[in-house]
Amino acid sequence: MSAPVVTPSAALSNVRGSAIRDLLSLTERPDVLSMAGGLPATELIPQERIALAAQRAVGDRDLLQYTVSAGLRECRDAVARHEGVDTPEHVLITHGSQQALFLLAHALVDPGDLVVVDDPVYVGALQVFQSVRADVRGLPLTARGIDTDLLEQWCADGARPTIVHTVSSFHNPGGVTADDGRRAHLARLAERYGFWIIDDNPYGQLRFRGTEPTPWRRFGDRVISLGTVSKILAPALRVGWCVAPPPVIALVERLRQGADLCGSTFTQAMVADLLTDRAWLDGHIDVIRDAYRSRAMALVEALTTHLGSAAEFTRPEGGMFCWVRLPGVDTSALLDTAVAHGVAYVPGSAFAVSRDAGDCLRLSFATLAPADIDRAVTRLARALG
Repeated sequence: MSAPVVTPSAALSNVRGSAIRDLLSLTERPDVLSMAGGLPATELIPQERIALAAQRAVGDRDLLQYTVSAGLRECRDAVARHEGVDTPEHVLITHGSQQALFLLAHALVDPGDLVVVDDPVYVGALQVFQSVRADVRGLPLTARGIDTDLLEQWCADGARPTIVHTVSSFHNPGGVTADDGRRAHLARLAERYGFWIIDDNPYGQLRFRGTEPTPWRRFGDRVISLGTVSKILAPALRVGWCVAPPPVIALVERLRQGADLCGSTFTQAMVADLLTDRAWLDGHIDVIRDAYRSRAMALVEALTTHLGSAAEFTRPEGGMFCWVRLPGVDTSALLDTAVAHGVAYVPGSAFAVSRDAGDCLRLSFATLAPADIDRAVTRLARALG
């Protein structure tokens, strides 16, 4: 029998595939040093402390039952304290922060609504907003964060975004952090023109140098913050959250009931245990920061030594990524040659919305030891010839 013909919906037909997810298979090849994936370092996952949290949770039979759609109360309490918000009524627990973004888009955006995203963009956000058939417009990223002056001009000319989505700290892929001036300006524009800011912040706690910016929500009431434990504890826990005004939480909770009813009570209890143990958690995050600091410094040194003036790049202050520009080089065309030399990256075109990023690439320094980072950049230099 022949396979049935599957016709995708109009919404799915509008969604771009993720080159990043496709490249993850390269991480399984022992001959390739991959700087492509946005994965946290496996050896830094606190396996023993997670096992203890699991042992405690499995001893409570109630934690093997369903929970409410907003999430286990203990987990919402822990996230509220972790995020510095007054009440758990502002918190909804999700299956990773990506689900929170998906639910928000479906709760707040109608087909044809204008949604503004970073350019270059976090690909997962682009896919979400394409899935609701939004009119997606890319706002250029600068060294200070997204270009809010240009956004103000767009709004003055008549643009009316429903959402402005940004990865505000240690941008994926751009590596930059929005400063307080840009945050305050965007919050003022949100109040004036009535759009929602979605502050997508999975990397904010991974700062290893520089000054911590003020949280977006301190600047206004039209801010929705997304967070996750994937980068500080373990991706497999699949616990993220949305922090928003209660009317937004109520909309997302209603939609979530039709998606998966509720999340895992078991893993939410584990996360509540881990987030509440502040002395342990602070020490654990310090370990991650120290490791990523040394790896980021190794990458900066390797790029300077092996590529020199051929490369322009951000100098990471935190997070997991470095955005590199190789003027005159088509990084998509170069990728096969780079893989043949034993190194992988993500071409800049994978993140482009409207601006050409064909001479850029994203490198992740999180998963390789400093010596391997040097070897990877050496291989990249050889691929460039």
